[in-house]
Amino acid sequence: MAERYSSFNSGGRMWLIQRVTAAFLLVVLAFHFFLLHFVHHADEVTLAASSARMEQLSYYSLMVLFLVTATFHGVNGVYNALVNQGLTGTKRTVVKWSLVAASVVLLFQGIRTANAWAGGFPLL
Repeated sequence: MAERYSSFNSGGRMWLIQRVTAAFLLVVLAFHFFLLHFVHHADEVTLAASSARMEQLSYYSLMVLFLVTATFHGVNGVYNALVNQGLTGTKRTVVKWSLVAASVVLLFQGIRTANAWAGGFPLL
């Protein structure tokens, strides 16, 4: 019988990590929208202001952490959804490594974009 891997079944370590990453993403997005709409009115936000914020190490680090967390959360969620639909054997392995490769490419591209905005913190 094929192994059933699922972080959506409550109890496991992956289940907990999936929930923690979801909570982190929601908190960061809520904070971002709060600042954007109530503190820095959306019509006053400019590219220059965004670039100036990206030059701060704490903001840059938060963006990279957000990218890493979002990548993990999304890939893990898609993989689990496919496995729960009955994906097994060779197809499961191919899908898993395809998702890993795609997530690495997307993550590096996101960090490169953050570096372009920051101008001072070349992580990659």
